[in-house]
Amino acid sequence: MLSTIALIAHDSQKDQIADFAVTHAPVLSRYRLIATGTTGQRIQDATGLAIDKMLSGPRGGDTQIAAEICQGHVIAVIFLVDPLYAQPHEPDIQALLRICNVYDVALATNRSTAEAVIQKLANSLVAHLIFNPVAGQGNAEQELTLIQQLLQPHMSLHIHETTAETNPKELVEMALEQGADLVIASGGDGTISAVAGALIGTGIPLGIIPRGTANAFAVALGIPRLLPVRNACQVILAGQKRQVDAARCNGIPMILLVGIGYEAEMVDLASRELKEQWGVMAYLMAGWQILDDQDQFQAEIEANGEVYELQAAAITVANAAPPTSVLAQGAGEVIYDDGLLDVTIAAAETKVQAITTMLRMWGAAMVRSGNQQQNVVHARAQTVTITTEPPQKVVVDGEVIGMTPVKVECIPDGLTVFTPTAGTSTN
Repeated sequence: MLSTIALIAHDSQKDQIADFAVTHAPVLSRYRLIATGTTGQRIQDATGLAIDKMLSGPRGGDTQIAAEICQGHVIAVIFLVDPLYAQPHEPDIQALLRICNVYDVALATNRSTAEAVIQKLANSLVAHLIFNPVAGQGNAEQELTLIQQLLQPHMSLHIHETTAETNPKELVEMALEQGADLVIASGGDGTISAVAGALIGTGIPLGIIPRGTANAFAVALGIPRLLPVRNACQVILAGQKRQVDAARCNGIPMILLVGIGYEAEMVDLASRELKEQWGVMAYLMAGWQILDDQDQFQAEIEANGEVYELQAAAITVANAAPPTSVLAQGAGEVIYDDGLLDVTIAAAETKVQAITTMLRMWGAAMVRSGNQQQNVVHARAQTVTITTEPPQKVVVDGEVIGMTPVKVECIPDGLTVFTPTAGTSTN
């Protein structure tokens, strides 16, 4: 629900409120606007702003606005009253005054106080929260309430909940059209990746509130894993921002990694039902199940102006990745702000070798040291093209997108994000 401003005026004040709306249309356009019927029509005609028109005042429009206040949708009421000659049929300020006092909502009753309220709103950050209610294993309603309690005192928070029919990209585009100062993504890596992808190149900062199974991007950026919702909100409120790289795989926005072969099969097998039951262990269970069936494949990789042919069981092209993304750790770390992609190619002839390889890669990631295994190859490049025989499944940021071939391109400094510390990272 968008933060809402309610507009009401007695008959003698309708010209005043229309003039007020014309003067402050840029600020008002950032909010959902509701008004009693006649007042709303006058403002809409004067400004072209979209107005949700309630009933007229005499028919109960002010009561409908009061109900919106009770539901927590309204952040300010501008009710220009006629203190001397208000007619009996016009809305009574006393009822709205009581409701605004009960719910601590700003109420302006003349042009001067209306100017003060709108100036406060003009100086407030406008944040749009894209919230996935089915992410993770927590109580989504309680988590959303906590987010509101932590953020709303410091910014105007517009909330959009995703659905199966809703594309997060469309929600971000709507937020940008409405003048968002920042966009916040709350959900799993899929939600965060979709929102981030829509922000690439816009310069609008992204806030991350992780509530998924792996929360890989949040972990890679150093957002605390303890009390993730509360701590992530504190990171956003601290206001520290940094530029990080983004990427595209076959034109699809990407912030984490592309997995080809083993990782793609593992992600495909770890269904939502399995993740809801076992959490992050679902990926380990899925990976164990496919170790016996995963065959090596022939790969041709074009990077840094060279073409390489080799055998592989898994290829990972990473923009950012935490240590738990084991197959991305060919160098012991993935640097997310160097303008390059980390390419790791791993081969294994037996199940034992595969397990040993992954354990050593995980160990290298823990100490951020290079990987010295003969069956693991690592390189960095800005653009990578990969062809395989036979074709292999491809996963991008946790979602299977199809089969090889793929072309992955780094977008240096493509994304602005709130992180615990600002500056340049070595991850």
